Amino acid sequence: MTMPPDIPQTTLGGRLYDGRSSAYFDGDAPVPRDVTLLVDTNTRVLEIGFPAQEMAGVRWPLDEIRQLEDTAGREGVILRWTGDPLARLHLRNVNVLRHMHRLQASAPPKGRGRLAAWAFAAVAAVTIQIGILVPLLADRLATFVPPAGERALGEATFGQIRQALAGTGLPPLPTCDNEDGLAALEAMLVAIGAERDTDDAVKVFVLDHEMVNAFALPGGYVVFFRGMIDAALSPNEIAAVLAHEVGHVENRDPTRHALRSAGSIGILGLLFGDFAGGAAVLFLTEQLISASYSQGAETGADEFAYVALEEAGVSPAALGDMFERLRDKYGDAEGVFAHFVSHPTLSSRIVRSREAAREDAAYDDINTDGEWSALQAVCD
Repeated sequence: MTMPPDIPQTTLGGRLYDGRSSAYFDGDAPVPRDVTLLVDTNTRVLEIGFPAQEMAGVRWPLDEIRQLEDTAGREGVILRWTGDPLARLHLRNVNVLRHMHRLQASAPPKGRGRLAAWAFAAVAAVTIQIGILVPLLADRLATFVPPAGERALGEATFGQIRQALAGTGLPPLPTCDNEDGLAALEAMLVAIGAERDTDDAVKVFVLDHEMVNAFALPGGYVVFFRGMIDAALSPNEIAAVLAHEVGHVENRDPTRHALRSAGSIGILGLLFGDFAGGAAVLFLTEQLISASYSQGAETGADEFAYVALEEAGVSPAALGDMFERLRDKYGDAEGVFAHFVSHPTLSSRIVRSREAAREDAAYDDINTDGEWSALQAVCD
């Protein structure tokens, strides 16, 4: 007896025939094909036939069929076979599902575990490059950069800073050139044992700006802002900051930092590219990367300053005095925020500087009263 083609029936041997129109998409053409279905529960295979076309049918193992969650508003369900990720079967007669035992209710992307493994490996590779390889390479390369190259880099950077602080279209921010004030700085350099009268000698500049800051650049450039001199209460505080920056120069920290920053930003730029918000991600990430490196460099420069001040007859606690006043005025970096600043917390540096001062030592001022007055007027 022949069964009607539009009514699903189960025959002996565990075979279920469905002659209702279900739609099959092969993934190559956007045109659906009407198909008939035959579920063989013994061999656990779904046979998809094409009665209107002279072409071989398709066999999907039941254990490899997955049901898609999104049916795009259609009646019935959408099925796919893991062996052909593009093909889809729109099953209109959902009763057929009852005979497709162990059919999974979702269709996870093929290779999800492999994709996760590759993603983890990529993140680990970038972390190793930025956290280990780039710093090691920067430390090695810094020793091969010729002094003339460092000086050229420092000079160019100094010029860019002066121009940026002045603003677009304006002359560069002026440097202070009062001879007596600069002579007082020179006396400090001699007292703390900085190299003089050579091509590699430290070069100190004072910028006429209210910012309370000082920093070192490649090539032996040390830059003070007028605001730092105005904030000091004694020449020893300026000498302490100067000794700290000379420590950076001696350790070649500015060159190492420049090489590390260039390498880190280069790697991150390849990953993030130029997408919306990419610049902010690069900036924040680079700040976090440079923070640990700079904190180590800052600690080393502080240690250099303690020794240089001690040999000059100046109390290392002068560095802590300056830091304490800055902390009282601007606050300190604690908690999570401390990871995004380029210096250790001021509180910890105050404690260390005072521990470095000997209680039985007879310390003195590094400048005379006249020299200190001239330094305070260096920008007049």
